[in-house]
Amino acid sequence: MPDKIIDRDTYRTIKKMSREELQAFLMRYAEGLKEESPPLDLRELEKDIKGVKGIGEKRAEEIMQIIEKHLGV
Repeated sequence: MPDKIIDRDTYRTIKKMSREELQAFLMRYAEGLKEESPPLDLRELEKDIKGVKGIGEKRAEEIMQIIEKHLGV
């Protein structure tokens, strides 16, 4: 993780924001993060999990259920 997540100018701008402005800024920032993250291909993930030595079909299905639960799928 980089030492500085935001630059000095952004920090100063945030300090001057009201609660409503800060909330709107954070919501826009979170939406931007969602757009930047690459889509997760669950079938490829499952294939890779099954390729791990010692993980069989049943265990891979259990792992995938947990991942899907946490992703809200």
